[in-house]
Amino acid sequence: MSKEVVQAVSKGKLLVAMPKLNDPNFRQTVILLCEYSEDGALGVVLNRPTEMAVSMLMDGFQDVSGEKKVYAGGPVARNGMLVLCRSDEMMGDGHNILDGVFVPKDLDRIKTAGALGESGEVRCYLGYAGWAPGQLEIELSEGAWSLLPSDPTLVFDADPSFLWSQMMRRLGDRWAFYATMPSDPSLN
Repeated sequence: MSKEVVQAVSKGKLLVAMPKLNDPNFRQTVILLCEYSEDGALGVVLNRPTEMAVSMLMDGFQDVSGEKKVYAGGPVARNGMLVLCRSDEMMGDGHNILDGVFVPKDLDRIKTAGALGESGEVRCYLGYAGWAPGQLEIELSEGAWSLLPSDPTLVFDADPSFLWSQMMRRLGDRWAFYATMPSDPSLN
């Protein structure tokens, strides 16, 4: 793998599953990298909402989350939840992912209505995607993923049912053709 690709990998970037990636856990997914180091990588799938409301899993989240859906964040630790917040200002000593998006350290603080400001928002993920040291680099070199920059709008506002297609178009004309590919190619 080229040094340029390895240097381009960082938390806050998007991993876009390429059409050849057939693993059902990751087929047509877009993942936000929340952590990346020599110890490995961790991210959450942005485009797999469940039917479960956040308020069903966490008492007191009604005011902050409304009836937002919980997302299937990935195949690792599906019984655990990772919470992302969008706010102009990071609360306390949370873990910053990208400008305006962070993982809070203290969930009780964000349960208060208005704690994240007027534009604040919460998104919850059951499970996550994880890579051992060097594993993500190998998958990138094999063409399983493409890297794209992210922003809070893509994480919180993009329609999950069109996010993968939207990212395929962003990759350029060579990949735009795949944007209309069904999630199950046998249905074609």
